[in-house]
Amino acid sequence: MGLVGWVVRNQEPMLVPNFDQQQSSLGYYADGEEANIKAFMAWPIPGGGVLCVDSKRQYSFSDKDHKILQLFAGLVARQQLQRAKDVHVGEIPRYFAQLGMVQDLRFRFRRWSVFLQHYLQIMSDATGFEYCAFASVHTPGESYAVEGESHPLVLQGETALVLPMGTGSIAGWVFHNDQEIINEDMGSELTSSRLFGKVGQCPAFRAIICMPVMVNKSTRGILCLAHGEPRNIDESMRSFLRQSVDHLALFLENLYLRNRLRGMLSKAHVHTQPMGSHNSSYGENSARADREDV
Repeated sequence: MGLVGWVVRNQEPMLVPNFDQQQSSLGYYADGEEANIKAFMAWPIPGGGVLCVDSKRQYSFSDKDHKILQLFAGLVARQQLQRAKDVHVGEIPRYFAQLGMVQDLRFRFRRWSVFLQHYLQIMSDATGFEYCAFASVHTPGESYAVEGESHPLVLQGETALVLPMGTGSIAGWVFHNDQEIINEDMGSELTSSRLFGKVGQCPAFRAIICMPVMVNKSTRGILCLAHGEPRNIDESMRSFLRQSVDHLALFLENLYLRNRLRGMLSKAHVHTQPMGSHNSSYGENSARADREDV
C-alpha cells in the first residue's frame, strides 16, 4: 500500500519533495500520523525491503540526498548478504550433526521401511524443506515407484505408488538422465504436478531438489525435496545432501547384498566330509544359524 508499496512492486527509487497527503499515503504510518510529513524519498534494497526517509519540511531532499540514500541502501544490501553468509556458515556444524544421525540410522534400523521413514524425516528437518520423498526404479526405463514420504501427500497407506517415467515429470527426467536437479525458484507457473507427474491434489512447489541414488553405478532411486516458497540452496546444504545420499546408497547396497545372500543360502546344499553324522549335523546347524543371522 501507499508509496512504499509502489517502490516494492516496481523496484524503482522515489523522490517526492512536496508530499501531498490528499493524493497518496506513505504506507508505514498509522492513520493521522503522517499529517505533518512534507517530503519523502525511498530506495529499494536488492536483498528485499525499502530504505525510506521523510521530513516535516518541504523540499528537504535534493537529488544529491537521494544519491546518498542509494549508497546507504547498498550498504544495507551488503550487510544482509553478509548476514546470510554468516547464517549459512553457522549451519555447517548442524549439518555435520545431522549427518551423524543419518550414519547412525544404518546401524540402528535394519528394516528398509523403518530406516526410510526416519531418513526422510531427518532430511526434511535438516534442510527446512516441507516435503521429502524417495522414489525407486520399478521397471527399468519404464516406471518408478514412490516408496516413502516425510508426510502423506501422494501415497495412500503403505502401498508404493507406481508411475510411468515418460510423463514429463521431474523425477522421470532424473531417472532417464542420471543427473541431479537443484532449482531454488521454479516460477509460479510450475506446480508440484511436475515432480511426479499429474498426481493427486498437490500444493505448488517453487523450490525442488532431486538427487539420484546410485547403486552398482546406475540410478536405482531418487531423493526428492520440495518447498512451497523459493529457497536459497547454498553449497553447505548441497554438500550435506550429497553425503546423505551416499549413506542412503550404501544402505541400499548392503540391503541388496543381504537379499542376494539370503536367496543363495535358501538354495544352498550342505557338503561335509564323510567323517560321520556328528560333522554333518554341525554343518547343517551352522548353515541354519547363518540364514537366521542374515
